[in-house]
Amino acid sequence: MPPVIAVVGPTAVGKSGLALALATAVGGEIVNADSRQVYRHMAIGTAKPGLSERGAISHHLYDIVDPDGEFSLALYHRMVGEAFAGIGARGKIAFLVGGSGQYVWSVIEGWQVPVVTPQPELRRLLEAEAGARGVESLHRELERVDPDAARKIDPRNVRRVVRAIEVHRVTGKRFSELARKTPPQFHVLVIGLTADRAELYRRIDLRVDGMVEQGLVAEVEGLVKRGYGLELPAMSGLGYKQIGTFLKGKIDLPTAIQQVKNETHRFARQQYAWFRLKDERIRWLDIGGEVEKPALELVRDFLRAQQSVMA
Repeated sequence: MPPVIAVVGPTAVGKSGLALALATAVGGEIVNADSRQVYRHMAIGTAKPGLSERGAISHHLYDIVDPDGEFSLALYHRMVGEAFAGIGARGKIAFLVGGSGQYVWSVIEGWQVPVVTPQPELRRLLEAEAGARGVESLHRELERVDPDAARKIDPRNVRRVVRAIEVHRVTGKRFSELARKTPPQFHVLVIGLTADRAELYRRIDLRVDGMVEQGLVAEVEGLVKRGYGLELPAMSGLGYKQIGTFLKGKIDLPTAIQQVKNETHRFARQQYAWFRLKDERIRWLDIGGEVEKPALELVRDFLRAQQSVMA
C-alpha cells in the first residue's frame, strides 16, 4: 500500500486545489473522500473537481454511482482499497481528499464496516416513521438498541440513524460492535485546512453565488428531468434540496440561495466535530496565511521519513 496523505477540513477552504498542487509536486493520485462527489450528474452543487483538473492528475472515486443508486460505507471501503493498491503498484502517492469525516476516518482508522445488504423496504418504513413521528423518535429507538452508536450519530442525520437500526435488525448485533477498528496497512499524514469563522462563511457564500452563476438551478432541473426524484438521499444534499424546493414553487430563488448559504454554514460547523482543531493527528494550516509551501514541506518530510523506514 502507498503512503497516504489526507487533506481534510470544512467545506470551501481549498482542499481540492491544495491536493492537486501537492500531488503534482510529488507524483500523487487523488482519491475522493466526499460522500456527494461519488454521484454522477452532480458536479456544480458538490463542487466536484473539473474535468481539466481530473485530466491533469489521476482522480479516483468520482462519478461512480447514479443519484438513485445504492452506495454504502462498506462499498466505499472496498473501492478505496482497490484504488490504493493500484496507486501503490504504479509507485505513486495516494492523496485522500474530502470533507466527509466518516469517510476519512473510517479509512485512516481502519474501521471494519459491517457488510449488510441494504434493505429498501425497511429503510422506507423507518424513513416514513421519521417523517410521521419526527427524527427524534427514530433516534430514541437507536438509543434503546445501541446507545454507543446513538451518542455518535447526529439525530438529524436520518440516513445514518436508519443505517444503524437497519444493521441491528438484520444482524441482531449492535452497529457500534460491528464497526471495529484494525490498523490500516499504510502510513498516513493528515493535513487540515482551516479559517476563522467570518472568513469561512465569506468563502462559503462566494462559492454558493458561484454555483448559481455556473448553473446550479439548471443542474437540479436536469436531474429531475432524468427521473431522479427530489426525495432521493443523493438529492437531499446541500444546494439540491433548497433549489428543489424552489423548483416546486414553495420559495423564491433568493430565499433558496440564502437557505443554501445558511445550511452550508451549519454543515461547516458540524465538520469540525469530525476534524477537531485540538486533534494532534492533524497538521493544521490556516488559509489566512501561506498554505502551499508549508504543506509541501510537511509532505516531503513525511515521504523522506517513509523512505528511511523502508531503507
